[in-house]
Amino acid sequence: MAYLDLSWKTFRPTEGFYTSEVRTPRPQPVRTFLPTGYEPRYPYPLLVFLHGHGGNEEQILRLAPRLSRRNYISIGLRGPVNIGLRRDGAIGYSWGNEEHWEVIEDYLLRAVQQTRLNYHVHSERIYLAGFAEGATMAYRLGLTFPEKLGGVISLNGHMPRERRPLLRLPETRSLSVFIGHGIANSVVPLSMARQDYRLLYSAGLGVEMHTYLTTHKLHADMLRDLNRWIIARCTDE
Repeated sequence: MAYLDLSWKTFRPTEGFYTSEVRTPRPQPVRTFLPTGYEPRYPYPLLVFLHGHGGNEEQILRLAPRLSRRNYISIGLRGPVNIGLRRDGAIGYSWGNEEHWEVIEDYLLRAVQQTRLNYHVHSERIYLAGFAEGATMAYRLGLTFPEKLGGVISLNGHMPRERRPLLRLPETRSLSVFIGHGIANSVVPLSMARQDYRLLYSAGLGVEMHTYLTTHKLHADMLRDLNRWIIARCTDE
């Protein structure tokens, strides 16, 4: 019989950022943010942050305390392709292409499993939150494993255009989708996000779209609306 670590039932860590690894043939990092006043008996929503092209898990997870310091456990994952140094001197990464998908899928599942073993996560409130290229990966993973997730969050991103993964109906109809997009986004035009919204809506998914007076950069109101959206999903259940 497999041993299940239930240490989260009594362990009360402090708020902040933690770094660990998942055990795969090539160990992958998991950056974790724990909320203020972490309560081990409360089942928290889990947000899995996926960075944009050239980002990394530390950079994207800085969004977690800006979103909420109390409401969620959050983790940041790293794309498998090293694309060199960023302007700030850190190494940037990409999510690659089709040859990397199997590795990324395994990485996601292991990271979520490890987080659930260490902390108290609500099994039906796991959300993938992607920025730009990370949003494309969030869509791909969400549509591949809809039964394991509560929803997908796209911030200035779009659905995959090559081999578009539509859709495991009726399973995907259980997913909720939040789209936040800048109206002056020249990297991912607003028209692409609107196409995604129409496609998901017509497929019967619960999808909500908000637009903002910004470019490809995140807008503070995006995080405000996203926090409200997640809380509404949790209180509706």
